[in-house]
This record gives sequence, C-alpha cells and structure tokens, in this order.
Amino acid sequence: MQNSFDMTTLVFLALAVFVAWKLRSVLGQKTGSEQPPADPFARREAPPARPDQGGAVDAKRDNVIRLPGAANDPAAMAPAAERWKDIAPPDSPIIAGIEGIIRQESSFDPREFLGGAKAAYETIVTAFARGDRKMLKGLLAKEVYDGFEQAITDREKRGEKAESNFVSIDKAEITAVDVKGKTAQVTIAFVSQLISATRDAQGVVVDGSAEAVSEVNDIWTFSRQLGSRDPNWLLVATESAA
Repeated sequence: MQNSFDMTTLVFLALAVFVAWKLRSVLGQKTGSEQPPADPFARREAPPARPDQGGAVDAKRDNVIRLPGAANDPAAMAPAAERWKDIAPPDSPIIAGIEGIIRQESSFDPREFLGGAKAAYETIVTAFARGDRKMLKGLLAKEVYDGFEQAITDREKRGEKAESNFVSIDKAEITAVDVKGKTAQVTIAFVSQLISATRDAQGVVVDGSAEAVSEVNDIWTFSRQLGSRDPNWLLVATESAA
C-alpha cells in the first residue's frame, strides 16, 4: 500500500513540474519593466508631430469637417438685396416682403415659388376650360372657386365648351408681397401665349379662335398661412392686366 501511494505521489509531482515549466515558457517571467494594462477610457495624448507634418494648428485645421449650410454658403449670407436681385429691385417692398416670409419659413425660395406658380397658373386655366371642379377646388380659395364654378355652370347651361392650349408662359414676375401676421400674399403678373376658344352645342366657335395664338396678361394673387402643415398656396384673387 505504501509503495502504491508513493508511486502515485511521484506521478502527480512530475505532472505538476511539467505544467509549471510549460506555463513559464508561454507566459514568461516578470522583469519589473512590464507596461500596466491599458485603460480603454483613459485619455490618450496625441503623438508629437514630426517636422514634416506641420504644427498642432495645421493638424487641427486639417481635421475640420465643413458641413453644408448657411454658415458655409456665401449666397445665403449675402444681404437680401443681393440674394434676390433677379427677383426685385434692391430695397423694394417686394424684398422686404420676401424676407418677412423667410423669417417665418426659412425654406421659402421666391425662385422656386415662381416655378410652382407658373405650373399652378397653367393647371388652373386648363382645368377651368375642362370644367374640372375637383381640380379647381384644391387650388382656389372659396370666394374664387365660387366665381369659377358659377362661370362653368353658366357655360354648361348654354351647352358651350371651352378650349385652352398653352403655347408658352413668357413671363411670371412678382409684383407685390404682403405679410400680415401669419398670412402671406404674393401677387404675380403673368404673360402667356394661349390658343383659346369657346364652341356652342353645334361645335361652332362663338368666342376666341381655335387656331390663332393670343397674348394673355393676368395678375393673380396667391395666399397661404405660414407655419401651416398644408404646403399649398391658394389663388385668392385674379384680374386681367390692361
């Protein structure tokens, strides 16, 4: 029994010595010059710049990322008279009105507005000729819609049909901008080339011409409540220019 115990002890001792030797060879020994474990939250100092890399000021400047926006847009920082000089004369009431809109809705751009107004002008004129009440109702203020709807009804009672075909819109110019509280109104003078005719029940032209192009001068006023979720401008007044 004693011999068996001694032999087992010797085997385990031999295994312990072997394991200790393997650990020592893999992990090594402490020499007193080891670096402490790295702290992932510790602030790291930037390595010193080499002479060929420039100074610290240059390094900071190179790391600046310029984001798009008014601070980096020279046009946006220009005076109103310069930004909108192609829209209206400097220091005019129109410029003051445009700036009044922008103070409440910074995304307003009079150039984009003119593009939208031209599209609305053509849509409304052709919808009126077709008698498209549904289309008109979404683009006209109630008072204007009532007038258009009455004219369509009278035309239908006479058995007449209207035709309107745009050749071109030669001009769309802002002539007035008025801001009162949250209500903005923009008046535009349109000059267009149009083929327009009205036919009776027999198809005979009773007004205008089905072939001749005529110049049409209109002054329309659009309005909108600034800050509203509804982005649409409604037509609130129309008149024919002399």
